Amino acid sequence: MLDAYEDMEEDAGLLIPHPQNEPVIGVIDTQFNEKVYFHEWVEYKNLLDPNIPLSRKDYEHGTAVSYIIVDGPQGNPELADGCGRFRVRHFGVATNNGFSSFTILKMIRNIVASNRDIKVWNLSLGSKLEIKPNFISPEAAELDRIQSEYDVIFVVAGTNIPAGVTKKNMGIGSPADSLNSMVVNAVDFAGNSASYTRIGPVLSFFHKPDVSYYGGDGMVYTDKMVVCKDDMGAAYVAGTSFAAPWISRKLAYLIHIMGLSREVAKALLIDAAAGWNRRDDISHRIGYGVVPKHINEVLKTPDDEIRFIMTGASEEYETYTYNLPVPVVDHAHPFYARATLAYFPQCDRKQGVDYTSTEMDIHFGRVVAKRGSTMIKAIDDNRQSEEKQITLYEEDARKMYRKWDNVKHISEKIKEKRVPRKAYDSGLWGLKINTKERLQKRKDSLPFGVVVTLKEMNGVNRIDDFVKMCLARGWLVQRLDIENQLDLYAKAEEEIEFE
Repeated sequence: MLDAYEDMEEDAGLLIPHPQNEPVIGVIDTQFNEKVYFHEWVEYKNLLDPNIPLSRKDYEHGTAVSYIIVDGPQGNPELADGCGRFRVRHFGVATNNGFSSFTILKMIRNIVASNRDIKVWNLSLGSKLEIKPNFISPEAAELDRIQSEYDVIFVVAGTNIPAGVTKKNMGIGSPADSLNSMVVNAVDFAGNSASYTRIGPVLSFFHKPDVSYYGGDGMVYTDKMVVCKDDMGAAYVAGTSFAAPWISRKLAYLIHIMGLSREVAKALLIDAAAGWNRRDDISHRIGYGVVPKHINEVLKTPDDEIRFIMTGASEEYETYTYNLPVPVVDHAHPFYARATLAYFPQCDRKQGVDYTSTEMDIHFGRVVAKRGSTMIKAIDDNRQSEEKQITLYEEDARKMYRKWDNVKHISEKIKEKRVPRKAYDSGLWGLKINTKERLQKRKDSLPFGVVVTLKEMNGVNRIDDFVKMCLARGWLVQRLDIENQLDLYAKAEEEIEFE
């Protein structure tokens, strides 16, 4: 790849076209070098005091991050994601030597408030110190507040083990303990956890990182990420800082191009990373899994799978539907099932380990009618909030059902012996979300997104059957057609000139 960048100034016009109406991703990082070939794609603002002297090093990290967002697949064709290019609004808030967390916190809130058109923000800065076991860091708490107040999502790098540190399992550094953010750790190109990654959990319970992605790792240049960090040519780097921007690209594609909410976009990426490889204990090094490279692997499903998205806003204690028609074959449902729920609750650092203020408890499974009442036989055997009294301690509820976690992923294991589930009288499935507030009832509704996947045990395509049954029961079914969404976005962003 080095040859492609040798004459960057001369070949800039050949390397990249002029920007048009592409979505904008916000980058909060070190400075940006405006001499690079893709500078037209980046709107840069230095927010540091003009009296602070800047060296060449102060521009490298931020420029490399913005490069991946704008044109990463060109230098790394093995990571081509099908998302296209993105414009960047780059805010330089730090130098290479370090930064003041307090100052940056004030900057971030002002930046987000002044750029409401940006939905996805990339933050690849992090502390060299480990997070505290009993308190969320001030930096992460501020990010969580911003995300609960504004309709935005932060993608945060999971932080690297600092040079010279020999501790084997070093905890992540702030602000990677932000619960509402999408925290990204790194794997090498073989999918193994990178040597420099740090680990969760947060507050001894919450899963962090959320997911992992390719960040490069190894001694030879072919094992590293190709970036453009200045006007001198290609550079080879590795780190969680360079894994996070790839996830920012995918989130921006899902939100801006596909028109999905941030809740659904986050749930989709986590669901795709987890897949059917259900683990009893999510890895605190890799998270729910490695996000697939191509966006089609996130959006499209195999012929033997049915995937649907449900969105809503919790206004009452209970939000539910008992009207999901899952195909029945020989009086049974031949499907494995999984579901992922994501929401952005308000959080309170003063509460210590009781950090999140809202709990959404998800129940998904077959509908059963007993003694005149209707209930859901959940695929994870979740019996919280049932009318009959059960003994369930808080510690067990947190471990088994992720109580108070803002991401819920429930999934069945695929087994060699395929045993379809009995279809009860109605043949219907249901989804119920119970919302509980820790302190006081919310004044406004809280949006959520749920992604449900059903896998046919025998590899049969039953998608059309499912759609017809939904329409027959009064559901408005809208297929997420990628090509149509691309055309719709292009039309919506066209500039109209009036004569």
